[in-house]
Amino acid sequence: MLMQLILNKELRNMVSRRSFLTTSSALGGLAMVKPASATSDNGSKHNHENGNRVVGEVDHKRNGFDPADLLTDWDTGNVSKLANGQTLREFHITAVDVEIEIAPGVMFPAWTYNGRVPGPTLRATEGDMIRVYFKNAGTHPHTIHFHGIHSARMDGVPGAGQIAPGEEFTYEFSAHPFGCHLYHCHAFPLKRHVHKGLYGGFIIDPDPAKHPEHADVARSRLLGTPQNREWQEFLMVMNGFDTNFDEENEFYAVNTIAFAYQDNAIRVERNKPVRVYLINITEFDPINSFHLHANFFDYYDHGTTLTPTLKTVDTVMQCQAQRGILEFSFADHEPGRYMFHAHQSEFAELGWMAHFEVV
Repeated sequence: MLMQLILNKELRNMVSRRSFLTTSSALGGLAMVKPASATSDNGSKHNHENGNRVVGEVDHKRNGFDPADLLTDWDTGNVSKLANGQTLREFHITAVDVEIEIAPGVMFPAWTYNGRVPGPTLRATEGDMIRVYFKNAGTHPHTIHFHGIHSARMDGVPGAGQIAPGEEFTYEFSAHPFGCHLYHCHAFPLKRHVHKGLYGGFIIDPDPAKHPEHADVARSRLLGTPQNREWQEFLMVMNGFDTNFDEENEFYAVNTIAFAYQDNAIRVERNKPVRVYLINITEFDPINSFHLHANFFDYYDHGTTLTPTLKTVDTVMQCQAQRGILEFSFADHEPGRYMFHAHQSEFAELGWMAHFEVV
């Protein structure tokens, strides 16, 4: 029995992630990762400045979400006022099983919030009352655990917000502290529920009135203000996908789709600063990272400060569930394409590679 276990482990080690990706029969219809100037199976030629890329295109319409939209589609909820004058934001989230295409021809059996991965990006202001109506239309028990401050009964864990298929639960809490946060399922086995896609961004903007010493910075983060409109803001959720369920990721991405922003670069205006809400929710790897080419940024760890925790850096590492805000500018740069990617080379080659198109 012991010898068989050893042999099985050695066999798994022989089939590396990269060799798996270059064997199209492994998943049936798997998009190949090919070197530049490689010819695809249908005879078409693909050239790119990078050594690796996937061939073909993901059908975003079939997926029901487009990575270009995920960058900026803030969900601010249904807004009203409570009797005490507090702003109430109501959100509706449904857990549902959906098969999504994460790379050309590669389908992944996801568990999702509202049919997308990542789930909707919830955005509120510090001090708002948050009310989330959660319905489980999936096939397993699920929760929503919010990274923030709330009561024990709103923690979104077994015994406090976990619901079976067909059930509903309402989460309610005040939005504290301000920052770049996230939410995810906390049902067990935790690694499976997270890896399958049950997570999303949760951004709490600072209330300038509560931070008079940094009111200008707070106003620049507060969605809808004139100061905020001067910024170009993007949500980037770093994630990975284990497509053969051996607890090693075969694909890595920002916002789910491998190489989504490599050819379809993110357009930024040179004369407006950039703010990135960066979240790592990668399973099976201890860290992920973000590296910006030809530039440097200031970093606000967890987004919970109005002064940088790191200044003038071009690379930042995050463990799972760690997040932060990056701020930088291309004002002194010439127009063109500027690369950014994970600075684990394997992650970049397996999908976590992107560009800004500075205009």
